[in-house]
Amino acid sequence: MQYSILHRFIFISVLCLLTACTEQEKQQPNIVLINVDDMGFKDVGFMGSKFYQTPMIDVLSKSGMTFTSGYAAAANCAPSRASIMTGRWTPRHGIYTVGTSERGNTAHRKLIPIENTITLSQTIPILPKILQKAGYHTIHAGKWHLSDDPLAYGFEQNIGGGHNGHPSSYYPPYGNVDLKNSGDSYLTDEIMDQTLNTIKTTKQPFFLNYAPYAVHTPIHPIDSLMSKYTQKASSNGQHNAEYATMIENLDRNVGRLIASLRKNKVYGNTLIIFTSDNGGLYGITKQPPLRAGKGSYYEGGIRVPFFFVWEGKIKSGAKSNIPISHLDLFPTILNATGIDTNRYAIDGADLLPITKGTVKTLDRALFWHFPIYLQAYNRLDNENRDSLFRTRPGSVIREGNWKLHYYFENDEMELYNIVEDPGERNDLLNTHPKMAEEMKTKLISWWKMTNAPRPVVMNPEYKD
Repeated sequence: MQYSILHRFIFISVLCLLTACTEQEKQQPNIVLINVDDMGFKDVGFMGSKFYQTPMIDVLSKSGMTFTSGYAAAANCAPSRASIMTGRWTPRHGIYTVGTSERGNTAHRKLIPIENTITLSQTIPILPKILQKAGYHTIHAGKWHLSDDPLAYGFEQNIGGGHNGHPSSYYPPYGNVDLKNSGDSYLTDEIMDQTLNTIKTTKQPFFLNYAPYAVHTPIHPIDSLMSKYTQKASSNGQHNAEYATMIENLDRNVGRLIASLRKNKVYGNTLIIFTSDNGGLYGITKQPPLRAGKGSYYEGGIRVPFFFVWEGKIKSGAKSNIPISHLDLFPTILNATGIDTNRYAIDGADLLPITKGTVKTLDRALFWHFPIYLQAYNRLDNENRDSLFRTRPGSVIREGNWKLHYYFENDEMELYNIVEDPGERNDLLNTHPKMAEEMKTKLISWWKMTNAPRPVVMNPEYKD
């Protein structure tokens, strides 16, 4: 009798343990997407900055896998964010820039640019809506930029998001940033205060789209940090003390977020993704050897800091040089949460096999399409193709070691070996014409596949 009772006890205990393990395995992970605004590829310590200080972000990056060839889906804010939320190339959603596509002096624009879409269509499957339907509590915090209200796109809570691309001020009352029950803190601090209060009480699983307005202009410094940077020697083209204080303040707030996840005992079941929406703003910051900055399709405008952290799932200290894109976030997040991606048209790739070390390469090309004009900020200090525009209408393809720039105005191209020449200083078009034509052929096929609109109408106001 005692033997029978003992065995029943052991059997029930083991059964409960197995059931608990099964439930834990079934538990969907929380998703925290950190999408910094205008942070350049080398604006963080773990990517090589010696001037800016980002100790919290640096430590976090070492807890997972860093991608050294991580790309934004576009060279400026709105289109890259639209591609993150949809997993689609820019021709699929039609958002190419902020506001009008007719940027710059009309006399300098040879072609009539393609009309820009300002508000993201709700007919396209959108990440927060999909996650919400799958039982996720969805939170947006910070910059949204794709419509007037992120709540209409599947978010259940909105902390400061609207159609605005930047704040009127980082100091209260913030102007165009609508924050309910806000205090008197610096904007980056205030948004994190409200974010932490939200996730402390939210149910699991949750999706947090943390998109701080920092470090976008206006450059409003943290006064208490200024002396540290004004006394610091410049390094590799980085010397803006005011901008540096904004980066350090952002870093501190990322540290607060991670500390909160740990305190609430959810860090271990959270996939954390860190990136920037596009390259750094040239003139405010520089990314040598990368050329140019935000708004340009040279590497300085589209290569961004990028890493993934998931305790127990992604090995600490891992690195990969596989080229990845914002487009990959959509399928990666869905697969991490157990959602069937076959129901959706997706242009990116699931990166989980790479983060687990089971896949070592991706056999594909990356594309960018920008059929409009974007004026230069400073005609006297830039690394653009010409001093008038950060970019003229064109498309770009990167495949393997090669990157081709194509320009619609005069059917012109530039070809670079991006591995040997990341600064894009040595145009190999004349020495490798066959490679250029092969890549152009792939670009033309991609235009057809995506129905990418191309500007062909001459501008009657153009003056050569």
